[in-house]
Order: sequence, then C-alpha cells, then structure tokens
Amino acid sequence: MQVVLNKTQIDQKIMRLAHQILENSLEEKMIFIAGIFGNGARIAKELGRIIQENSDHQVTVFEIKMNKEQPLTEDITISIDANLLLNGFIVLVDDVINSGSTMQYALMKLLEKPVKAIKTVSLVDRRHRRYPIKSDFVGITLSTTMKERVEMDLDKEDYFAYLV
Repeated sequence: MQVVLNKTQIDQKIMRLAHQILENSLEEKMIFIAGIFGNGARIAKELGRIIQENSDHQVTVFEIKMNKEQPLTEDITISIDANLLLNGFIVLVDDVINSGSTMQYALMKLLEKPVKAIKTVSLVDRRHRRYPIKSDFVGITLSTTMKERVEMDLDKEDYFAYLV
C-alpha cells in the first residue's frame, strides 16, 4: 500500500476544488452538489460547507445512491425531490474516477430532468476511461497501471488515499 494523499493534502485539495467551483459559478444563485454514495457524498458535504462559508450562494447537497458494481440491477435514487433540479446548476462529485461508469450512470439519473449545467468533480482522476466522462475539476491526476486501484478511507479521523 502506497499513500498518495494524506489528510492534510486531501483537505487542501477539497478547499481548492470548492474555490474552483465558486469561481466557475459566480452568476449562479443556487448550486446543487450531488455526491455519489460513500466517499463522494462525504466530499460533497465538505465542498458544500466551504462554498456556503465563502459565498452568498444557496447550496443544496444531496446524495445519489446506486449499485456501483452493477448500476442497472437496482434503481438509482437521489435524496431530494428531482423536481428541485429543474434548470439547476449541478456539481456531481465522486472520490475516484477510473473507468467513468459510476459517474456516467449518475449523470444519466440527473439528466432525467432538464438542467442548466452539470460540472463533474473528482478528488482523484486515474484516466482509465471506458465511458466519455471527464472531470471538470480534479484534485490530483495519477498515472497508474490498469491492475492498480486507488482507495480512499475517509471513515477514520486521520483519513488518506492509497494505491493498491
């Protein structure tokens, strides 16, 4: 196991990502931040907190739940009324983007209603795409082999991201 981001580095990257989102949404009054179940939702909550503390934007953070291994076997759900997203500015957040499949299925759910824009955020981008997904805002881009995985353990007080 090789640590690629420690707690301090993760916190710094999340802070930078929040400010990049703010810089790119100055004309928006309301920002919807959608975190993919698990670490994506944890990062989304932190981004929302930072954005609210540093701007006048109204921020709604919500969670997208799905079966990440087999997304079509279960319904993909969101934790707020989907009608609230009509013509909304949405930021979709996940911890690690690899093939792009999780983010692709989450995007499909969000696009069931007309929205103004969707921006994507990943703390770690591995660039091993099978789907036409790109992160608009990235904490760190890693060059890895296909056999390697990036894992994040955000449950502990001293959290970190590591390569296995």
